[in-house]
Parts: sequence; structure tokens; C-alpha cells
Amino acid sequence: PGVDAAWALLAYAGPARRLVSGLKYRNNRASLVWLATGITQVVGEPPDVVTWAPTSAARARRRGFDQAELLAAAVARRLHRPARRLLTRRAGAGPQTGRTRAERLAGPAFDAVGPVSGVVLVVDDVLTTGASLAAAAAALRAAGSRRVLAAVAAHPSAARTAPRSRVLPPAATAVLLP
Repeated sequence: PGVDAAWALLAYAGPARRLVSGLKYRNNRASLVWLATGITQVVGEPPDVVTWAPTSAARARRRGFDQAELLAAAVARRLHRPARRLLTRRAGAGPQTGRTRAERLAGPAFDAVGPVSGVVLVVDDVLTTGASLAAAAAALRAAGSRRVLAAVAAHPSAARTAPRSRVLPPAATAVLLP
């Protein structure tokens, strides 16, 4: 997905889909601790800093929160690393939800807030096409990051990917994404 390594905690289906959707659409923060703990267990390389792919400004205003920011902050606390807003979403880059694959791949555009160094972990709730993470990685590399990693709570094809990928314990459904 344009990053040096990416991990997904869960397959985005069934109870896992309800868990992630509860955070994303209903601000159900009870799932944050569980998801953040799981993500920290599957990340295969320690980052220097944790950030997130910010949601659209309209979505953040309407919801009153950015689920990726909440998740990134919780992951950073558990990794004992700083969580920093390193990215802004360019104006006009609307939400990815509900778009076709082609529209998603044209994806959002991000800008780095300032200079970036070291290894950055980008946290997001769901990875679908990888367009958001690829755009985030491009912005972070342009700002100076030497490695960009990604960790997501869920990925729709994680269940199909698991047999072909290295499963990362202790989370049985965690996979290293290709």
C-alpha cells in the first residue's frame, strides 16, 4: 500500500466489523483499548512516532471526533511513543467511504505538517485499497521520514490474506499485509 510494512489486526467482517464501525460511526470508545492493545501486539517494528491518516474535516465536524486520531493516540500510549499530528488532509479530499475502487485509488491527498524524521507508524481504522495510506506515506517521505509503517484495526481481505501471509502472534487473525 505504499508503505514499508503494514499490519491488520482483524478481518473486517462479522463482529470485528461491528466493533470497528461502532468506534467509527457511533463514537463507541469502549473498543479503543482492545483495538489499540491488539494493534500494538501485531506491529512488527517499533516506530519513533505514531500518527494517523486524518478523516475529512467535514466528517470530523459532523462526528465530533476523528476515529483514526483516537486509535493512534491509544496505540502510541501503549507503545510508549509520542502521537503527533503529522498530516493534514488537503481541501477537497472528501471521505473514502462509499466510493468506488477507482475513486478510492484516486484517493485523498495529504500534506505533512512540517519536517518528519525517523520511523513513522500511521494508524487507521480500516484499510480498503491502500490509497489513503499510500498518500500518507508519500507526504511523510517527502517531509523526511526514512520509513513509513502502517497498522490498521481491520482489512476486508485479511481473512483471505492470512493463509498466504505470515501470521503475527498473539492475535490469531493478525496478518502482515503484502
